[in-house]
Amino acid sequence: MENKVMQEPDIEIRLTSPEHIPFKFSIGIREASDSENFGHTLEVTGTNPETGTEKTIHYQLADKAHNAYLDFYEKMAREFNLRMPLNRQPRKAKPATKIPYRQLLTQNFNKDIQYGYGDPAVLRVEDDSGEAPWYYLVSTTNDSPEAFPILRSQNLVDWEFVRFVFPLGQKPLWAAEGELISDYWAPEMHQVGNEFWLYFVARDKHSRELCIGMAKASKPEGPFTSEDEPILTGNIIDPHVFVQENGTAYLYWKEDNNDVWPGKLIDLLLSQPELLPVLFPNQQDQVTASFILTVWPWARMLEPMERFLVIQVLIEAITSRYLECYHLLSHLLENHPTEVQEQIREVQAFMKTPMFAQQLSPDGRTLIGTRTKILENDLEWEAHLVEGMWISQQGDKYYLFYAGNDFSTDQYGIGVAIGDSPLGPFQKMQQPFLQTTAEWWAPGHPSVATGPDGKPMLFLHAYFPGQAGYKQFRALLAVTLRFERDKVLIEEG
Repeated sequence: MENKVMQEPDIEIRLTSPEHIPFKFSIGIREASDSENFGHTLEVTGTNPETGTEKTIHYQLADKAHNAYLDFYEKMAREFNLRMPLNRQPRKAKPATKIPYRQLLTQNFNKDIQYGYGDPAVLRVEDDSGEAPWYYLVSTTNDSPEAFPILRSQNLVDWEFVRFVFPLGQKPLWAAEGELISDYWAPEMHQVGNEFWLYFVARDKHSRELCIGMAKASKPEGPFTSEDEPILTGNIIDPHVFVQENGTAYLYWKEDNNDVWPGKLIDLLLSQPELLPVLFPNQQDQVTASFILTVWPWARMLEPMERFLVIQVLIEAITSRYLECYHLLSHLLENHPTEVQEQIREVQAFMKTPMFAQQLSPDGRTLIGTRTKILENDLEWEAHLVEGMWISQQGDKYYLFYAGNDFSTDQYGIGVAIGDSPLGPFQKMQQPFLQTTAEWWAPGHPSVATGPDGKPMLFLHAYFPGQAGYKQFRALLAVTLRFERDKVLIEEG
């Protein structure tokens, strides 16, 4: 049954729980105006877990940022017995393993770089004059006014800011713009012949779906000229380009289904509420799911990243036992009518986030040949997603580095898969290559370049301990690699 949505004079939105769910809520929401950069006021009525009686609590979100929603759900967990957000749970001791990270950039280089160096892509460019090569770094900027800083260094110690790929007022015409609206993610710069191609993610200003765009320049410092339209659409992210010695280039990307399956699951539970206690045997998770089902008519209308923040606690209830939930859905196919089976299969389909690869045309603007699925999430540590891939050829082997799990928590990490061609098939190393330690949290989104000493280096981002979250600062780190035919190792610095 659909949730009831009523308008009241003093509260803009009133939501009440659908029938037949285990725990009932009534939620009043007063939304912040678009011109004001603060959050929402929520009035929540539900069952007091200590007395079993009804109580009402008022909450004021400081703004619409990740920490505001984490604070809200932390209070909800204490007041109504919802699941405590992962980033607010008591800290467990992190592995004391000492990774020989080189700390390359540990603070914002200037005031216009707001969130550090997430999704760092490093390109080594040889200098024609015979001087030491330059290393060029580009990184994610989320909804910042200027997109994708370019920094460069010759020794990976002393850096200089070059420019933004898209300075203020010069972002692509097709892309959405504005705080909490635009998402400029995962840029990569590659040298192809005498040109420098830069691929990136942004949201279409009409559909809000994530797309891959392209810009070109004659030199790595820019200026870059963007294509008038995205080169690939369909809610996809994390473009990577691998260029073979013969000049053949391949584009890699991942389907961003982790933005889709939570909504599909919520719709399934709304239409089949008897499945809720089956999928969530833990009472806290049942309370959490009941609250999210109640608030969903409002949440589904929000911009994509804020919607994620609203429902993240439900996502965590699934991802904490991801493979178990995935297989449980398979068992639920039995004894249900065809239309319910189709809903369940749709949820399962979107719980996979496949990576694809396809050859690029000589100008880099279109895809040619056949699309190949090269990887998807199927290991426990990866949970609901894999993303942020990078191919490094070493001899006759192709090493695929990638990230898995939720980027905004300490569960994020880096994995490795090895193949005999750029299109695989790839065999995963079963254990993550890098994970959270006491020193650095959520290592992710790797890139590979030859270091100043001639050895291959892996570049990655990570949070300071206890500071993981959307739009939180991410440092640029690096480790030196040693490749073997069936594995990759980290060398001491």
